[in-house]
Amino acid sequence: MIRLWDVRVSMHPFFVIIMLASLVTGHFIELITLFAIVFIHECGHAAAAALLGCRVVSIQMLPFGGVAVIEDGGKLTAWREIAIALAGPLQNIFMVGVVLLLQYMQVGDPIFLSYIIQGNLLIALFNLLPILPLDGGKIVQALVSLIAPYYTTLMWTYRISILVSIGVIVYAVVRWIAGDYGLPLNILLVGLFLFYSNVTDYRNIPYRFIRFLMNREGAFVHHAAMGSLAQPIISFPAKPLDTILRLLKRERYHMVYVMNQQGRILAVLPEQRIISSYFKQNADKS
Repeated sequence: MIRLWDVRVSMHPFFVIIMLASLVTGHFIELITLFAIVFIHECGHAAAAALLGCRVVSIQMLPFGGVAVIEDGGKLTAWREIAIALAGPLQNIFMVGVVLLLQYMQVGDPIFLSYIIQGNLLIALFNLLPILPLDGGKIVQALVSLIAPYYTTLMWTYRISILVSIGVIVYAVVRWIAGDYGLPLNILLVGLFLFYSNVTDYRNIPYRFIRFLMNREGAFVHHAAMGSLAQPIISFPAKPLDTILRLLKRERYHMVYVMNQQGRILAVLPEQRIISSYFKQNADKS
């Protein structure tokens, strides 16, 4: 693990094993080139996050790519998350442009330059697939959160990502059975990695939702400064607090109208009151 501008850069142990194996198989140059492409891709995410006021904790190099770990502190809106997700593939497009210019100027080895172009396009297109935790999946999740409650967004985007991961695994196995012994192994490994990642993140949805609730104070300050209208939530007195909170939308501020069976308004509560009561209720239980 190393540090660059106070950002930790780490490598997955399996990634290191692959690097060492490439020395034996004679593919070290190709692999180190892909490593550099992925690293620049992740630096694009990190730079965009830093420019948007989010803290970049680390860049982790994984066996099948990389990930920039970002600590939003309540500043990461849906549109900012989309901008950060797009920043990675944009680095690949930029690198393709630079290499095309080098080719036009007849500078460098044509075969190696073509490999760099193919690597960038492969990584950009792969990351834009609409499946978590890839950039395309993050973009889809952010767009869905603009219209659906945040808890519902988390549940369904991860469920769909798990199903798509299974589809990738099944596709690779079918091609393997059909006698194609080349590319399907890579697809199978990617599918297994995506499946494991999504199942793990799906189990962690309650913790991510708690973090979302803890950052809602920042959302209040933002909407108050913008003069945004609050979105109403209708509730009955006996309705569980967690059920009410699961109706919160990421990009809206809410007022909760508590009504009786006759439709009379008993109280109008800002969402902070509900969130505070929810945390206090859980603290009392523990």
